[in-house]
Amino acid sequence: MNIQLKHGADRLLFGMKESDVKALYGEPDRKYKDEDKNVIYLYNDKKVRLTFYQDEEFRLGYIITANNACKVFDEKVIGEEWSAIMPKLEAKGIRAFEKENFDSVDNYFNEANWVIFQVEFGEVIRIELGATINARDEFDWKF
Repeated sequence: MNIQLKHGADRLLFGMKESDVKALYGEPDRKYKDEDKNVIYLYNDKKVRLTFYQDEEFRLGYIITANNACKVFDEKVIGEEWSAIMPKLEAKGIRAFEKENFDSVDNYFNEANWVIFQVEFGEVIRIELGATINARDEFDWKF
């Protein structure tokens, strides 16, 4: 599963509708609505959580994955040491990270690419990726 910053992951592109995702991945293992009435899909085999934004005509706007095959810039990420991944990201121009701590987890957030690397015990355990906002203060849909 390749992460394409600002675009999506695997064959998923930000802006897809539920029917587009089902055409690629089939029915989700679980589907529910969050407190904001966004639709959430869980695909267990892919270890991915997809959020379709209610206020954006249910377009795919957020992806969370813990898939061990996940790559960023063709580099394996999940299960790798953050201290080894961060320099590789910086070499590709992904430099500004805001760090937040939650119990044993550190979140490294890069706003320009709307990506969060979750790190526990020094190892990347999860990636959160969101659709970015353009200069007109609108989502920059890729689909």
